[in-house]
Amino acid sequence: MSAKAEENRVDIYTRITDRIVSDLENGVKPWTKPWSAANTDGRITRPLRHNGQPYSGMNILLLWSEQMARGFSSSMWMTFKQALELGASVRKGETGSTVVFASRFTKSKIDGHGNEVDREIPFLKAYTVFNIEQIDGLPDHYHQSSEPVIDPVARIETADRFFRNTGSVVRHGGNQAFYAPGPDLIQMPAFETFKDPASYYAVLGHEHVHWTAEKSRVGRDLSRYAKDRTERAREELIAELGSCFLCADIGIVPELEPRPDHASYLQSWLSIFEGDKRAIFQAAAHAQRAVAYLHNMQMKGEIERQAA
Repeated sequence: MSAKAEENRVDIYTRITDRIVSDLENGVKPWTKPWSAANTDGRITRPLRHNGQPYSGMNILLLWSEQMARGFSSSMWMTFKQALELGASVRKGETGSTVVFASRFTKSKIDGHGNEVDREIPFLKAYTVFNIEQIDGLPDHYHQSSEPVIDPVARIETADRFFRNTGSVVRHGGNQAFYAPGPDLIQMPAFETFKDPASYYAVLGHEHVHWTAEKSRVGRDLSRYAKDRTERAREELIAELGSCFLCADIGIVPELEPRPDHASYLQSWLSIFEGDKRAIFQAAAHAQRAVAYLHNMQMKGEIERQAA
């Protein structure tokens, strides 16, 4: 990779992280913007590609932030070229939004024994997309709602079934929500103590992201969670992001008010981001893997439930 390409790669991490730091310094967590923007009458989803496939990881945060900041009601995005291929065109004067693509390239180097070995180097590439509300001439179906609005009762049933299918052990009682790695269980306050059912399931989703850390599941190291405040803040960020991803996937709309124990992590997150420009990318990737694991448990859970 050339020096110029390396500079551009680093600049992507810096530009995006600095933007998130700016939001946090203003008291806004970008990953909760969709729920705090007074637009919760409709369903909140992950941002979607032109073919209806959802974005993942860091791109969810980037496009949620763009959608809220620029007032787009649509969650669908596409490149300039994709619009042209559909016979449409981006309106003159419109500015795009940045998304990123992670990949790897192979670099040969000489090891300590004088042998040439190939090493895979990860890299990040940025590209530009436009919301469909910035594009003229798209086929009509791009402007039609493809999903029916699910009534509140059905949404709660869906969320309940989703978490039941993971096979986790959830106990209720007390006034704190937490995951206990030793006994491998999730502790939740009683359902009726939450402001509404959606808020209960948002917290339950948060704890399930922690639950995925066990080595037989996704396998994140929690050994320093209780001893190291920085490591604890990193894991809590992963769980916060994962909970937001799950809320969008399941279709629940909680009021994502700051949890008292997480408000204290704000300064830690700022310190982490300012010292490590890749930290938010890594946290989003971990959250994505955790959520993907929970989704992958659904089929297994349904089969086991039906066989019981």
